[in-house]
Amino acid sequence: MEVFFEEVRKALENGEQVKLSGFGNFDLRDKNERPGRNPKTGEDIPITARRVVTFRPGQKLKARVEKLEVKK
Repeated sequence: MEVFFEEVRKALENGEQVKLSGFGNFDLRDKNERPGRNPKTGEDIPITARRVVTFRPGQKLKARVEKLEVKK
């Protein structure tokens, strides 16, 4: 498993999309700087621009999750 995750990391570091058939896609997304607020003090603070990893589940994964029973 560690080799698999290392390959995913390398691909993302190179700016590549990672597609896992039947599971979903990992993408990189650039987020702009935006205003934020410190929840303890209420002080306005800027949230810096950054690159984040996003995951979009594939149709097969979505379908399986939808079939799961909700636990109460």
